[in-house]
This record gives sequence, C-alpha cells and structure tokens, in this order.
Amino acid sequence: MSIALADSDTAATSEAESPADTGIQSFVVTFIIRRFDPEVDAEPRWVDYDVELYSTDRVLDALHKIKWEVDGSLSFRRSCAHGICGSDAMRINGRNRLACKTLIKDLDISQPIYVEAIKGLPLEKDLIVDMEPFFASFRDVQPFLISSSVPEKGKERIQSIVDREVFDDTTKCILCAACTSSCPVFWTDGQYFGPAAIVNAHRFIFDSRDDAGDVRLDILNDKEGVWRCRTTFNCTEACPRGIEVTKAIAEVKQAVLRGKR
Repeated sequence: MSIALADSDTAATSEAESPADTGIQSFVVTFIIRRFDPEVDAEPRWVDYDVELYSTDRVLDALHKIKWEVDGSLSFRRSCAHGICGSDAMRINGRNRLACKTLIKDLDISQPIYVEAIKGLPLEKDLIVDMEPFFASFRDVQPFLISSSVPEKGKERIQSIVDREVFDDTTKCILCAACTSSCPVFWTDGQYFGPAAIVNAHRFIFDSRDDAGDVRLDILNDKEGVWRCRTTFNCTEACPRGIEVTKAIAEVKQAVLRGKR
C-alpha cells in the first residue's frame, strides 16, 4: 500500500538534514557475505564489500546499499523493516538476528561483519532459505483456536487477566525462524519440530478458551517433539522478541508428563 504525503510533509522531508549535513561521522565497514547462486555456484562463496555507514544505520541498511549501489544480484528477504514481519532473519557474526534490528553501533566495526543465511533450512540463494519445512512443522501443531463451544451471539469468549498471562509470552512469536535455526538439534535432525513450532503449540495448549490442548500434547509427545530439546538456550538467546523459548518448551514437557495443561 502506497502512502501519499501532504505538501507540508513533502516539504518537511526535503528539508530534513542528512547525517552528513549535521556533521555525524561516517565509517567504512567491511561486510563479508556468504553468496550462493544455484545457477552458477557449486558451493557457497564469501564475497566482501566495503560500505560507508553511520553508527545509527542497521545491517539491513548496509544490505540495501550493497544491492542498490554495488551489486544488484545480492538476494535477501525483507518486508516491514521494523522487527515485526520476521522475514530478514539471518546469521550476523555467527548469531541469528534480524537485520533490521541490528544496529551498526552495536557491532565491532574494526573487524569485518560476516553475514550468511540461517542454518538448518535448504539454501535457495544468498541469504534466502526455503521456509517450507519450518512452516510445515508450524502447521502440524495446529496453531489455531479449537473450541467445542460457541460463544453467545454477539458475545466474546471471556478470559481473565490471570488466564491470559499464562501464555502471553508465546503470543509474541513472529515466525522469523531465528530460534529454530539456532538449534543444534534442528541442524542435525530435519524431523525435529523445532522451538518455534513448540512455542506456537504452547500458545494454544495453555489458552483457557481452547479445547484441543491434549491433542497438541499428544503430537509433541514424540521422539521428534519436545523430548528432542537439549535445553541449550540457543533459541531463547536468538529470539528477537525476547520470548523465553526454553521456558515455554519446559512447560510443555511438564504438561505432557502431567497429561494435562
């Protein structure tokens, strides 16, 4: 959806000072990006780029500059650019992060910044991976409300603040796959549901309005379900939304053992 600016907004935009106008210092930062074009490359290769940036720029800004000004063949995903859509998850200096939320000032620019696609999912091109295996696991846990009752006409399903707090944390997931693709088990076992799927199962297992928690617990009570988790906390560290992923998985394990939420 395009947004038309009013005349006054346009004038204000044109008069806005750039960082260079205000005397803010710029830096030349070296990015080493793992490139892969399936049409020409047998294996991925590392390519370096020198980019002039400001401390307030983000890694996504650097990728834009490379694509728009240096090498238009560079491929990556991004949409909202504000940490909501989750489409620009990638490995930056060996850690899973969102490019749009990673500020240059928070990285050591005295060293090259390494950028590559997230691990554990099929590499399609450059920083783009095939997300279908990830979403297949997400769909398998039935991530939607299932209720045997119908609310009264014109009424909502009532839920207390206390009941909502039980699963509030896991409603924050944006399906970026940063947690799942940071998991060593997921890297080596393509059948493992992965942290994100379990987080989204948790969101409905503990929802007092849902009547299918036992179904999801049965799905996850499997050798490729919650019991494959090795509690390394990689997933919690990688989550850009601050979800306590490892805690959520532990709560699902406890619910499986109890046979109820």
